[in-house]
Amino acid sequence: MNTHAGQTLPATAIPDGCLPWSTEDTRRWTRALPPGWIPVPRVGLRVLKLVLAVGVLAALGLTTDGLPPYLAAWAGLQLVWLQLRPELVRVSAPLLALVTVVLRPAPVVPVLAGALVLNAACLAVAALRLRARERQREAALAASGGVSALPPGADLLLGRGRFLFVLGMTLIAAGVPVAATAGVWDDAEGRRAAMVAGCFVAGLGVTALLSGVLGRRRAAALRAAPAPVLRVLMRETRHGDAKVYAADDIGGLRPLFTVGVTPQDTPPAENLAAPQAAPHAPTHNTPHPQNSAPSPTTDPMTDAMAEAVADVLTDVVMDAADLGPVSGRDDDRPGPLREAVLYGAPHDGAEVVLVGAPSEPGGAPVAQRSTGPVRPLSEGAVRRRLEREKRTAARTAAEDELHLGLVETALRAKPVPVRRWRAGAVDRLAGLLMVVGAVPLCWDTFVDGDTGLWKRILVLLFGLFGAFRLPVKLCWRLTADRTGLWLNGLRGTTHIPWDDVRSVRRESLELKLRWGGDEAWTVSAPRWAWFQRARGLTHPYDALAAEVTAMRTDPALRPTGDSEERDRGRPLWPLAVPLVLAWLTAVLAGWTGFPGR
Repeated sequence: MNTHAGQTLPATAIPDGCLPWSTEDTRRWTRALPPGWIPVPRVGLRVLKLVLAVGVLAALGLTTDGLPPYLAAWAGLQLVWLQLRPELVRVSAPLLALVTVVLRPAPVVPVLAGALVLNAACLAVAALRLRARERQREAALAASGGVSALPPGADLLLGRGRFLFVLGMTLIAAGVPVAATAGVWDDAEGRRAAMVAGCFVAGLGVTALLSGVLGRRRAAALRAAPAPVLRVLMRETRHGDAKVYAADDIGGLRPLFTVGVTPQDTPPAENLAAPQAAPHAPTHNTPHPQNSAPSPTTDPMTDAMAEAVADVLTDVVMDAADLGPVSGRDDDRPGPLREAVLYGAPHDGAEVVLVGAPSEPGGAPVAQRSTGPVRPLSEGAVRRRLEREKRTAARTAAEDELHLGLVETALRAKPVPVRRWRAGAVDRLAGLLMVVGAVPLCWDTFVDGDTGLWKRILVLLFGLFGAFRLPVKLCWRLTADRTGLWLNGLRGTTHIPWDDVRSVRRESLELKLRWGGDEAWTVSAPRWAWFQRARGLTHPYDALAAEVTAMRTDPALRPTGDSEERDRGRPLWPLAVPLVLAWLTAVLAGWTGFPGR
């Protein structure tokens, strides 16, 4: 394959007879995908947003007086299953329709009509996705030419499903008590909301358990027998996912699918050095992993569970960063295309193993197992991603050009004894907007309206968050001296030596400072790019980032003196405590009724 020598897979890591998955072969696979209007979500923040949206729908839109709360939660869960586990919809849709017909909740005609339409649509969509899976699997098997090999690490303990097991048990433990204690609420609305919320959360727990069991069985089946193998190209993303391309798509123009991956449970060198079964030539007697019974394995709760939790949390956090434009970050750049061997027949929901070329010349190949199901990318999804990447690339180029220009200007400055930056007009505007947006909501919740308990608790927590965040917005201070940077926060002042500073950039509306391993500090403020261009203005965050970057790049520009304690700012918690007390007092007064009301 025409890839860089540093990303080429050694011949010893490629099973004998393994065929390249060419663009011509992948066309049959992509044609087998379900229609483009059927979304296949990527695991991460978008799944959490889906769950939250459906939960709100179940709690608010389906809780009519005649509809039992558990039925409303069930209907909401089915929308989640339709996206994540269409296998369950084949059973749940007919059963939900039957239960609705038997119970005949009021109003009878609208509820029955809605239930029949909803369940019929869900069943049809699930059938399309499941049928597409079979076509994708058949296309992948045909492309492999019947060549199979035992995946590396087949004798290792499985780590798949541990996090989902813990998550499922936690959600069930949280949802069941909420539903069981719904009778403690005084009003009917509170009892119904508690029952729906408890059933929905417990149902999510059951969903997580079933997903963990299903993923574990598929992963065990993949490693229990020789699996189809294909030579492909892969590229890792900052989300902890791998994008897989056709073997001859050296430009990386058309990703076929994404899948969450993590290194095998032992070092990759050990995985690849482990004895493997000899590749099999095409034969009707070669068992396929999808048809093999999973071997019984134990699942002790070890440190691998903590690693799985960290992987998922990292995916969610990094996905959250994708909500807005970003720039100037090394991990935003897509990774290089690398040769890889794909073990398993890829299809929507499949488990796979990837053995990729070393990222460094002379390194060992990297064996990675899937941490989630394969998620195919339709033509529409690829087109939207390319358009989004083009917009992001253009925005990133403009941001980089602006940043480099400001850094060049800062490099011509003369060093000073101590340099200080602090919150300014844009930060005060951000604090004012925060307060102005919160006051009407709080007033309506605690004074003017007969609001339910759930909303009051949420607004209470929102206010506490604002009370701790507002002092940071209005009183942050960053001081540079010859030893490094001094940053004040709620608990105290943090010293960051110059050698530990990784980057300082404005990203969208945020000023982000990174140092050490994964340490970071952010503060946000409004920004209007068109207004700045029209007036020839520089955002304070851009100027700060350029100055600190210049000092980090050229030690001769760093301050020459030592800062005093009063220059570094003080802990901000003394400012947050009065705000917290004032907020709690106002909430208590609004809750119990202001005098004269």
